[in-house]
This record gives sequence, C-alpha cells and structure tokens, in this order.
Amino acid sequence: MGAILGQLEGFEAPASAWETEILPARIGEYEPAWLDEQCLSGRFVWTRMAARKADPARSVAPVRATPITLIARRNLRLWSSLTEALDGTHLSSKAQSVADYIRTHGASFFDELAEGAGLLPSQAEEALAELVALGIVNSDSFGGLRALLVPSDRRRPAAGGKRRRRVALFGMDTAGRWALVHRRPVGLEPNTPVQAIRQDDETIEHIAKGLLKRWGVVFWRLLAREAAWLPPWRDLLMCYRRLEARGEIRGGRFVAGFTGEQYALPEAIGLLREARRKPSSQHCVSLSGADPLNLVGILTPGPRLPALSGNRVLYRDGLPVATLSGGEVRFLETSPGSPPPDAKEQWELKNALLRRHVPAVLADMA
Repeated sequence: MGAILGQLEGFEAPASAWETEILPARIGEYEPAWLDEQCLSGRFVWTRMAARKADPARSVAPVRATPITLIARRNLRLWSSLTEALDGTHLSSKAQSVADYIRTHGASFFDELAEGAGLLPSQAEEALAELVALGIVNSDSFGGLRALLVPSDRRRPAAGGKRRRRVALFGMDTAGRWALVHRRPVGLEPNTPVQAIRQDDETIEHIAKGLLKRWGVVFWRLLAREAAWLPPWRDLLMCYRRLEARGEIRGGRFVAGFTGEQYALPEAIGLLREARRKPSSQHCVSLSGADPLNLVGILTPGPRLPALSGNRVLYRDGLPVATLSGGEVRFLETSPGSPPPDAKEQWELKNALLRRHVPAVLADMA
C-alpha cells in the first residue's frame, strides 16, 4: 500500500475517484482500512493542494469533485511550497465559525467542532465540506473525507435502528481530528537567503524524482497529465540533466514521436524493451478518466478524454481501443487505416469498458 501511494504522491484526482477507481485498480481486494491506517499513522496525509479562492458570487463545488492529493507527511513541506497561500475571506458563516474554532483551539474532533461553533451536526458537516472543497482543512484519517462523500442516510445507523438496505459503515466519528492546512506562498523574494534557495532546489529534485517514480520515463508532454501547480518543464529539465550527470538516471530517446529531451529510470528501460518484445495477448484493462493512466490524446492521436470520474478508457495490450464520455461509447483506431471492430467485437469491448471493480463497501461513493 505504501509503495502505491508513494508512486501516486502529488497526483491530483477527484475525491470520489481515489477509493472507487484509482486504488482498487492497483491493489487487489482493496480495503478502506488500509488507507486509514496510512493516514492515522502519520505516513500520508490527504489535502487539496491547489487552494481554490472563495468567491461569494460562486458556489463551492461538491466535495466529490474536489481535486485531492495524497502526500507523504514527511514531504508535505516540499509540496506545500508549490502552492499559494489560502484565501478564506469569503466563507459562509457556518464555515467561518468552524475555521475560527480550529484556529483558536487547534486540531479538534467533530463533536468538539459542532459544540464549540454552536452548530447542529448536519450544519457542522456542511461547514467542513465547504472548508475541504476550498482546501482549508483536512482530517487525521481518510475517513473524514470518505464521510463527506457518502450521503448521511447511507452511513452507520443509529443504535437500535432497523436496516432496510445496505448502509455504509462510515461516519464522522472515524475522521479523527480536523485541522487547518498550512502552506507557504509560492516564489522566492529578492534577497532570498541561500538556505531558502537550496530548499527550492531540493523541492524541484524531489518532484523530478517523484515523476520518474510514477511514469518511469518523463518528457515534457507527460506534464499535461499532472497538476498545473508543478514546477515548469524548464526547471525540471535542469534537474534531470544534473541527475543524469550524476549517473542516477538515463537520458535518451525512449518514446518515439515526441520532440525534446527524455529521461528514464535505469530499471524502466529494461521494462520497455520487454514490453516491446512481448507477444499480443489481447489483455484488456478498463480505467477511469480520472486515473493517471488516462493518456488518451496526450500520448496517442485524437482528442483528449476529460479527466472525470464518470469517463472511462479501455486499453488492449496497452493501446486505447474505446472510451466512454458523456454516456457515449467511442471506438478508437489502434493503427492508421485499421478497420473498425465488427458488431461482436464492439459488444465485447463495450462490456470490458464498462466493467468496474468497486469494493462493495464503497459502492455508495461511486
């Protein structure tokens, strides 16, 4: 679990997609308790890195669509240096009350927040949902975010209550403490101390190595699938050149059809050669549009598939063959001039495309 989260560190995805699409696609028999354990132990933290500025004329987006990032807590200082300071000047009265209570009393449990802010539990939940969507607060456990994603009528029933249907076992009591997200503004001011400049170089090197861990091979085009607040390619390029000079990575031409310099981990080169020699197996993999491997229109010709949880892409032997967007299935050319699939093949591809593996306990979040 820790290795998978380390590979995905710094990647932005809708809150609802992490446990229903991205992690189950990589971890067999995924259990929510595994992610809670990683967060409660202090190894990883969830948060919205790109804080959206509150706007009184614009409603806050639902929590399920909020771009959430999972980051190793020991690296939070490096990642948070890339994003702007928070702006909480236009919060609703309920959200402002909760934020003020946390600011005064520090990290607090949900019942303390509701009582201290003078709110009903439902009002406190609405306030926390607003603060999470704006990137102002997070909780010790991923259960806090999970509880905001599951409708209240589908959570843990009250004692003695009768179950008329399946109820998700997630509630605000599993969230742990809620706290403010702290980050420093982007950029280095004139006359910046040498120590701060070195820290900036340290940050860029950490991001550069993280991208290599995620992709194996990195070049400028892949940044289109990453968060907009990452360092620009020119800064990453200088870092990759230094890493190559130190013998830590390899430079070369690993992916055909793209201009510019490319860099790879030494172990990734062998895997690329093995994949090229591998015979066709017609193996299909269906992924959400929010998955990092949604590279349709980025590494392949044609329009991009929006990175939304409801969209899907089907890969066959590593090539995209079908997509689902806006409720419409579209079949793609695997090579120029290739004939379209017949009716039987289309039926098989469509079934494979729509197949999902959401853990039963998380079905209400899907």
